[in-house]
Amino acid sequence: MTQQQKMKTQDFKTQWASIDALLYQSRDLWQVMAFHSDALPWQNRFPALAKRVWKLEDIQLDTLDKSPKDLLSALLPALQEDCRQFDLSWDLSLLSQLLIPLEPSIKSDSVLLSSRDEAHFSAHIKGRKWQQITAFSQAVFNALSSCQLPVLEWCAGKGHLGRLMAKAKGVSVLSLEWQDSLCQAGITFAQKWALPQTFICADAFAEGRDYVKEKQLAVALHACGDLHINLLQSATERHTQAIALSPCCYHLIKEKVYQPLSQQAQMSHLQLSRHDLQLPLQHSVIASEKHNDYRLKEIAWRLGFDTLQKQIRGRHDYLPVPSMKQSQLNGTFSEFCWWAATQKGLVLPDNVNFDALLDQGYERQRLTRRIDLVAHLFRGLLERWLLLDRVCFLQEADYQVHLSRFCDVSITPRNALIMASRR
Repeated sequence: MTQQQKMKTQDFKTQWASIDALLYQSRDLWQVMAFHSDALPWQNRFPALAKRVWKLEDIQLDTLDKSPKDLLSALLPALQEDCRQFDLSWDLSLLSQLLIPLEPSIKSDSVLLSSRDEAHFSAHIKGRKWQQITAFSQAVFNALSSCQLPVLEWCAGKGHLGRLMAKAKGVSVLSLEWQDSLCQAGITFAQKWALPQTFICADAFAEGRDYVKEKQLAVALHACGDLHINLLQSATERHTQAIALSPCCYHLIKEKVYQPLSQQAQMSHLQLSRHDLQLPLQHSVIASEKHNDYRLKEIAWRLGFDTLQKQIRGRHDYLPVPSMKQSQLNGTFSEFCWWAATQKGLVLPDNVNFDALLDQGYERQRLTRRIDLVAHLFRGLLERWLLLDRVCFLQEADYQVHLSRFCDVSITPRNALIMASRR
């Protein structure tokens, strides 16, 4: 390993250690379950922050939540005041540093497809999804400009990514997907265009390792949780020559608590539940105003029913209610309560004051939004912790690793690209 490589490895490890320290210190602010709370759970330890969030108007909350910069500007001074008052030696500068996005992947003027071919290839693919696929492919090919390795497309779906790579570079692609209908759709398109793309209908967990080889470029765009972890573990075991990964849905794991990959992260004092791992995903930049209105209404209704179920059961614990159709929100709150009670096997009394319950639901909604808003200060920090765990794991397996972003956040907030090449 050269001196420059040693410095790069140390940089990633140092970054992770600093982030780990702050996340552990601040865990009371972000390891929270807002729906279970009747007050700000940290208000006694952080009185200035509590005062600040209650001064915010409800109409400001979504705007702040969509802009990490504005959110930090709104809340950081109060958090700094609490840290000074209670002599907390937190490195809050990390929150400002993470406002600077990952450096963009290497740009190139090369065009993957002609405009005519692109029209056919992008048909029936939603605009942002197509932008993600092309940006990811371009970033990978730019990083591996002279690479002609065969491609393994992990969790391929219909094989859109692999199909683009096969057409653009003429490389052979093996697309692994467990749903037969998606495989058949991908096969039909590949045959129509006479592409060197083969589909394997198999469970990535049970049989995926059999298709991971040494002389290979393994790619995974937004593979969820354990699926991309399984790829990383399989690829490092097989000494796969190159890996390109954009992680997603960190919470979709079989264990109740996150199992760190790198030796460094395994020494952390943090214990991350599936609920904690959802925090990085709580950042929407594309939701419509109508969708947000429905979301806020649903939260208030669920919390209003939660107050009712506590009265009926004589218990204080939160009772999760199954997912509901959006169309149900066009009905009445009382209809929702009857439906929710049926789902949970509860019998409603005859004298329910639904108007009062709904008012309480909206008050609790105002509370949960403020609890979540403070937690969201740390969502970028937690995602970087998770990304660096994967980067350090690959470095420990003797890979040269580069962490960048392959597209703008407006296309997808999950825009991190981990590129790894066997030394």
